[in-house]
Amino acid sequence: MAIKQLSILIPNEKGALAEVTEAFCDADIDVRAISVSDTTEYGILRTVVDDTERAVKCLEERGIVAKKSDILALNPEDKKGSLTEIFKLLGQNGINIDYVYSFVVRKNEAQYFVLKVDDLAKAETLLEEKGIEVIKNI
Repeated sequence: MAIKQLSILIPNEKGALAEVTEAFCDADIDVRAISVSDTTEYGILRTVVDDTERAVKCLEERGIVAKKSDILALNPEDKKGSLTEIFKLLGQNGINIDYVYSFVVRKNEAQYFVLKVDDLAKAETLLEEKGIEVIKNI
């Protein structure tokens, strides 16, 4: 089962990131994972929140556009080579990884990895068959 992620194009300037997180705070939305990659003029904010629909609505009310997409969240074994094993498995089965980032859940101190892939259902099946925990809800 895929998890919803929001992607938001923000200007690469002071306060732009705070504007988004303030909108979430005002709407009582919890940020579970966040990543920003930058270019000269803009950044792409990718985030997983506890209520995607409410998050989109609160951003729209502020004139901020958010795109929803499906991602996988994994909890691989904490050992050397576990990510390599995952990346090889997907690549050998014709699945491209568009990007990856990690986050930690404080309540259980587990580290998770987010993967955006081009064939979500196939990737999820392959990973689960190999015993890799695919997270259903963050």
